[in-house]
Amino acid sequence: MEKPDIHSSVLAELAPNGTLRAGINLSNFLLVTGKAANGDPIGVSPDIAAEIARRLAVPVAYLCYPDPGTLADGAELDAWDIGNIGAEPQRAETIAFSAAYCEIACTYLVPAGSKIRSVEDIDQPGIRIAATGRTAYGLWLENNIRHAEIVQTDTIDSAFDVFVEQGLDALAGLHPRLIQDVGRLPGARILDGQFSAVQQAIGTPRRNTAAAAWLFDVVEELKASGFVAELIAKHGVVGLRVAPPA
Repeated sequence: MEKPDIHSSVLAELAPNGTLRAGINLSNFLLVTGKAANGDPIGVSPDIAAEIARRLAVPVAYLCYPDPGTLADGAELDAWDIGNIGAEPQRAETIAFSAAYCEIACTYLVPAGSKIRSVEDIDQPGIRIAATGRTAYGLWLENNIRHAEIVQTDTIDSAFDVFVEQGLDALAGLHPRLIQDVGRLPGARILDGQFSAVQQAIGTPRRNTAAAAWLFDVVEELKASGFVAELIAKHGVVGLRVAPPA
């Protein structure tokens, strides 16, 4: 590979052993849409990681995680060099994030007959919300919901099951996933608008100060050049939008 024109400290932080180790969250079905014959993930997130490795002129190794929480834990374990994950304040304690390269709207699904009409009606005493724990939107709810009760589960599927089985008032989630879920519940509705938008970003352990600054600039260039938009179109992802400039 051609030697990259970047500072040696960036290479030393991101590929100290000659390979970029990229943490990939498999549970985000918008960003990981398939699997290659060799087992590597396919989608917007892996392609972003591959482009960063190309710019570093090193190979990429994908480290796949079943959920964003376990991926985030890897920042303190030296498990990966970059992690493709939603940026949230709790995670920022150990991870230095770029600005978002794409956003995913988050809202609520309510059951048939619900008197809840808007996102603003949710945070009331007595309201119970099903949500997937340690997701970016789940962390947002922990930080911002003051009166309603959050019932957390381990997976997106189990959040739906608990919402139905326990008769909860709302199911929090990514808007594209809720579009799938609403078809399974006659009379259910997705509330207009959003309570948040997952800020999908590139993270690196906080000690990597030179790499963090370089990644920030790279992500802004990838958005401005149309590269991210092209990836979204390439993989046919609906519900994913390019984030605005930082």
